[in-house]
Amino acid sequence: MTAATPRYAPERSFPPYAFLPGRDPHPTRDPRGHSYGEDEAPADYLPAERWRENADYLFGVDLYNHGYLWESHEAWEGLWHSAKHDAAQAEFLQGLIQCAAACLKVPMGQPRGLERLCALGTERLEGVARAEGPVYMGVALEEFVSAMRSFAASSPESSDERPLLELAQRE
Repeated sequence: MTAATPRYAPERSFPPYAFLPGRDPHPTRDPRGHSYGEDEAPADYLPAERWRENADYLFGVDLYNHGYLWESHEAWEGLWHSAKHDAAQAEFLQGLIQCAAACLKVPMGQPRGLERLCALGTERLEGVARAEGPVYMGVALEEFVSAMRSFAASSPESSDERPLLELAQRE
């Protein structure tokens, strides 16, 4: 991630810190948490082809790309719940959630968690690519899956080395 990393939902502010379990106050359960007491409105469902209009999805990508791994997981989880009736979108979101959680295992010092969650997440994303095509909700799935697997296999010392999500300008 660099200062040049694009923002897809620039109107939304990042939290004051990126939560790391065991280090920081839990964002929603601890009174010192960055999102404590905030009402969580259910995420609205939008079909996959309307991904550019999906502010929660785009903000999840921003959170992931800028190192807010736990927060991206949470943003996408709300969408995943609202998309459960849409098998492909639910599978895609769950794959992203697992990849973000895999990256979070690096600073937690849990290499087996990184490997396991990366395998689960990338398998889901591959399944979406087989069913829906190579680009889904703006993500070039084959490239991201390959980069995520390489990242996990490299014994990374920092989650900053993770592949970023670059959304397609056109599909």
